[in-house]
Amino acid sequence: MILDQLSFVPIIVIILFSLQQVASQNWKRNIIALAIQYFAVFLLIGQLWPLGQAAVKLVTGWMVCSLLGSSQPIEELVTYPDFNIFARLFRILAIILVGIFVYAINPLISHWFPANSMILLGGTMLFGFGLFNLGVNVKPLNIIIGLLTTLSGFEVLYASIEASVLVTGLLAIVNLGLALVGSYIVSSVAMERDQ
Repeated sequence: MILDQLSFVPIIVIILFSLQQVASQNWKRNIIALAIQYFAVFLLIGQLWPLGQAAVKLVTGWMVCSLLGSSQPIEELVTYPDFNIFARLFRILAIILVGIFVYAINPLISHWFPANSMILLGGTMLFGFGLFNLGVNVKPLNIIIGLLTTLSGFEVLYASIEASVLVTGLLAIVNLGLALVGSYIVSSVAMERDQ
């Protein structure tokens, strides 16, 4: 009963921290937002899977965040243009439109996935926000964060269909592989600029 009343909390967390990821260029804040977003994914998947299996997503997500955070240079060697107020406002309004679009198509998606409407909404919002993040960013770290957010949305949607331990392990390996590739790209770009 209480879990049903609190099932909207992960949706609010996903929306707030996706706004943070899109509107900010600060890598520390974006990685913290990704870590909190993985906690929301854990809460969503925890409604479908056993607690131990859902905890794999949380631990993997936090390992991904620590891997990405450790690959950042001490000083920001790679400079990208900072956002002005109009660029931030455009990104915030655009992601709100993405959220409205995802909310509008959620009843159509419920015919394909036999799950709770809040779980479907969380998965599709993660998927939509991740794709938007991929489309508007040029920093390698933010692109990797967009890929990981899109993959998290897929994982939430897939969790409503299948609860396989093998698939959980495979998706954890994919997440860690993406983080390794992302940390390599981020550190190689920083080393190129340093030379």
